[in-house]
Amino acid sequence: MDKLSLVALARHEIETARRAPAGRSAKTVHGGHEKVLRQTVIALCAGRSTDQWESPGEATVQVLSGRVQVVCDRASWEGSPGDLVVVPRDRSAIRALEDSVVLLTVAKL
Repeated sequence: MDKLSLVALARHEIETARRAPAGRSAKTVHGGHEKVLRQTVIALCAGRSTDQWESPGEATVQVLSGRVQVVCDRASWEGSPGDLVVVPRDRSAIRALEDSVVLLTVAKL
């Protein structure tokens, strides 16, 4: 059994994002390409966003800090700390409304 602090990891990733030219940083904390479940901590500086992606299965975004917008072709949802957004199967992206950290969870079909 492994244990990690999402609070400490979020703090580290947002510091890394603030130093990065792209204004973002990410670290997979569980799973990977060979697993069904993948969880990634993503840090975005205000005004930055992820590239659009198509989810290979079910996905959620849990906001750890800041405020974000989860955007897809048909709609968008705002989230703040503690919110959990279920991501539709459409092409989606995450946009930071302020410096933010999220936990993206994807379960491949």
